Amino acid sequence: MKRCPQCNRVETDEALKFCRVDGVTLVDDFSATRSEAGTAQFGSQSDLSEVHTSILPHDTAPHVNRTTGPTTVLPQQPAPSDTREFVGPSRRNGVMPVAIVVVVVVLAIAIGGYFYLTRSRTAIESIAVLPFENRSGSSDTDYLSDGLADSLIYRLSQLPNLKVSPTSSVMQYKGKATDVSSIAKALQVDAVMSGRLTQRDNDISISVQLIDARTNKLIWAEQYDRKMSDLLATQREIASTIAQKLELKLSGDESKGITKKYTNSNEAYQLYLKGRYSFAKRTKPDMQKAIEYFEQAIDIDPNFALGYARISETYGSMPAYPYLLPNEAFPKAKAAAQKALEIDPTLSEAHTFLAYSLAIYDWNWAEAEREFKRAIELEPNNAAAHFRYGQIYLGSVGRIDEATTEMKKGLDGEPLDINMGVSVAWSYLAAQRNQQALEQARKTYELEPTHPLARWMLGQAYLANEKYAEAIAVDEQWLQTDPTNQFALRDAGIGYAKSGQQDKAEEIINRMRTLGKTQYVPACRIAAIYLALDQKDKAFEELNRAFETRDWELFRMNADWYWTTVRDDPRFKALLKRLNLPK
Repeated sequence: MKRCPQCNRVETDEALKFCRVDGVTLVDDFSATRSEAGTAQFGSQSDLSEVHTSILPHDTAPHVNRTTGPTTVLPQQPAPSDTREFVGPSRRNGVMPVAIVVVVVVLAIAIGGYFYLTRSRTAIESIAVLPFENRSGSSDTDYLSDGLADSLIYRLSQLPNLKVSPTSSVMQYKGKATDVSSIAKALQVDAVMSGRLTQRDNDISISVQLIDARTNKLIWAEQYDRKMSDLLATQREIASTIAQKLELKLSGDESKGITKKYTNSNEAYQLYLKGRYSFAKRTKPDMQKAIEYFEQAIDIDPNFALGYARISETYGSMPAYPYLLPNEAFPKAKAAAQKALEIDPTLSEAHTFLAYSLAIYDWNWAEAEREFKRAIELEPNNAAAHFRYGQIYLGSVGRIDEATTEMKKGLDGEPLDINMGVSVAWSYLAAQRNQQALEQARKTYELEPTHPLARWMLGQAYLANEKYAEAIAVDEQWLQTDPTNQFALRDAGIGYAKSGQQDKAEEIINRMRTLGKTQYVPACRIAAIYLALDQKDKAFEELNRAFETRDWELFRMNADWYWTTVRDDPRFKALLKRLNLPK
């Protein structure tokens, strides 16, 4: 084992000659005891007490209870000094001094180059925070284990120089035993964090560990034994410690972001976590329950801006499924986002969700773009802002190439994110790059064949490529398990119409009209089937009805591929004008 005489950093790599931090020549350290990190695996794994590491821990708060395995802590030693006077050979015409200078310069360059390469190779620039394992013995506390991981992802995502895998990407690993290297390779990250949570009455125990996936070495492990009333503070502490262990150089603003207090009420925060947990399920009862939890949270803390922002997100999402009429959902979504910004104008999420309402419901495209850009300015790593800016704004106003570029950036960084994959495929369709759209749709579908969005996009891509039988097969299989799914009904109707099966297409229209008696059915969806049947007059009757009800899907009229055949129709151009969209 070797040690830097200047900073006392310990290196276990015997081949390493220079310190990774300051480039000083390493010296042998015979006082230290070697220890190797074990192979890390998540899921069914040994307790943290069985994990050994040779990584020196940074100082932590004295109140943190350390119950992790043995860590080799090396005593700080003074740098060795050598006071012997150097007696060099005689100078001959200055040759020797010049030679010494040359050697020193070359050595300095070599050390500097090695230091640069070493740092660039070892620096951790990306991380995945896996869902925490719930060891409380009850699923009732899943909201805590999932919520804690989600909150850490949210906080760490605000760091501009750190890529953090979103919750949508990491949730697939919940409850699965998967080795670190496989996770890191799939998510394209340098480090992986996992954790365990146990709640007993008012006591909570949180164990966390951070693994460098490239070396499979433990960077840090910690256990926090606290009261539930300390949950807020503990979450902020963990996020701050992670940043420290990754040796991130934080500015004042960045440091404030990672430790920001969104509420001082532990009770409000727990209700917020319950709301996030319910929202993630996406069913109508769960989304309604999510709104109830968020409203209870802001009743306790009226200044909980993030709670208002999530109310906006939930209401704004409901017409898409569809669970609420646009004129019921979007005014509430907009009001909640505006309230959040009154409390905290720097909240990126609130700007994002306000932009969403301004675009989809108000058709105020200029103001929507300003809000999207403000959200990205405040939080450059806000994946939702980038994603929605590309799909909702750029795609809708006809800037398809920019939309594709924006969403492709997100997909390159998050290859397992279903939303990203679907959006990129959609942008390809909008750009009439149908074969690329199909290739991307297939890749996304293979990741999770039962995911509604993946199914929808695969069917769409088949239709655009005139593979009607394949599209119908996807949608009919979907309808077997979900007979009222409107995306499957619409796309099956288009497939039947395009393949000459008019009776079946009209049967689908009748099923959707019957469904419309009990739930919101966007008229745009019925219009698309009529257009596939080449019944343009009926299609425009439905589109006019869609305008009157401010249908959720109208914002995509400029981009969705199935309107291509009527783009030159004066009635279609008039509709775009009413939507404030460019022709």
